[in-house]
Amino acid sequence: MTTRKSTIPTFKNREEEAAWFEAHLADAWAEAKPVNVRFAKNLSAGLNIRLDPRSLEHLRTVAHDKGVGPTTLARIWIMERLKTVH
Repeated sequence: MTTRKSTIPTFKNREEEAAWFEAHLADAWAEAKPVNVRFAKNLSAGLNIRLDPRSLEHLRTVAHDKGVGPTTLARIWIMERLKTVH
């Protein structure tokens, strides 16, 4: 499988991103591909965790790069880790 470098640039802020997509939506759409999506069902309880500002920003950045929210990414990582623990 060959990986193609994205033609979508990195943006400094949402305004810059919105302006780029407004001007290049057809090009970006041509680059899009389907993805498998899983939705969590019956989440019954919440968990609050505290992170230092640097770690929280890193989580937000990685989540943004993956196209999910930071809470979703944290949940995915926790569930992956729990599968490996006896």
